[in-house]
Amino acid sequence: MASALAVGIDGGGTATRACVIDQRGDPLAYGEAGPALAEVWGSRLDLAAVATAVERAAAAAGTSLPFAALCAGLAGAGRESERAVARRELMSRGLAAQALVVTDAEAAFYDAFADGPGLLLIAGTGSIAWGRSEDGRQARVGGWGARLGDEGSAYDIAIQALRAAARAADGRGEETELLPRLSEVLRLAEPGTLITWAAAAGKRDVAALAASVFAARAAGDGVASRIVQDAVLELQRHVEALLLRLGPWSTAPGLALAGALLGPGGPLRDEIVEALAARACVLRLDPVDAARGAARLALRSLRAPG
Repeated sequence: MASALAVGIDGGGTATRACVIDQRGDPLAYGEAGPALAEVWGSRLDLAAVATAVERAAAAAGTSLPFAALCAGLAGAGRESERAVARRELMSRGLAAQALVVTDAEAAFYDAFADGPGLLLIAGTGSIAWGRSEDGRQARVGGWGARLGDEGSAYDIAIQALRAAARAADGRGEETELLPRLSEVLRLAEPGTLITWAAAAGKRDVAALAASVFAARAAGDGVASRIVQDAVLELQRHVEALLLRLGPWSTAPGLALAGALLGPGGPLRDEIVEALAARACVLRLDPVDAARGAARLALRSLRAPG
C-alpha cells in the first residue's frame, strides 16, 4: 500500500481529476478521466471515471494501489445517503484503505481556505457558492442542480440560448445569431430536429454549447449578450446571498473563484471580478484546485484522532 500518500478527486460534469499528495500536502502527480456525477443508479454509483483517474494518478506518481486515504469531491454528493453509497463503491474498488466523500464545492473550498472563513463561487457545468463564517457556520447558495438551479453556469447559459434559438425559429422571439450557430455546431438539418437532439443530450453535451453563446456575443449578437449579462447577475446574487447569510463580518471575507467559467482564463472571470469589486469581500485570484483540496482533506482524515 502507498502508506505515505493520499489521493483526492475532483469529479464534475465535464471531467474527473485525481491528485496524489505526499505527507506535507504537496502534489506529486495528477490523473484525468471523463465526467463523474454522483447520480445513484439503483444502489450503486457509476464511478468508473473516478477509478480510472486514481489509477492514472498512481501510475504518474510511480506508486501502486491502494492509497492510505482517498477523498472524492463529487458534484451532486450533497446528501449523506449518496455519500454512503459512493463510499461503499469506492472501497469496493480497492483504491484506498479508507475513503471520504464530500461535494466538489467542499473540496475546492478546502483548497482555498482550509478550515478558515471565506467565500467560494464556482461556475462550470453547474454553479454553487459555498462559505464559512468567522464563527465556523457553513452555508451554500445554489447547487440545486440543472432542473432547479445552476443559474450562471455553462449549462444554464446554453439552455437559455437553445430557448432563444427556438423562439427565433418560430418567429416569436428576436432574431439571433444563436440559431445558425447552434444549428451548425449540432449539424441540424432544420431547427425542428433540435427537439430530438435535446431529448437525448446529457448535461455535459448541453453545457458544451455555452462556447457558441460566448462566440455569438463576441460577434455582437444582442440576445447572446443579454444571456451572458444575466448569468453574471445570477452569480453575483449567489455571493450577495452568502455574504448576508454568514454575516456579520468583522473584516471583509476572502472570495475565491473556481470552475471553467470563472477560473484563470475563464470567459466570465473578468466580468464577475468587475461586478463584485464593490462588494464587501476581498477577491482572491489565485487558482483553486479542488482535486488538491480533496487530497488534503484525505490527509487530514488520516491525522484525525481515533
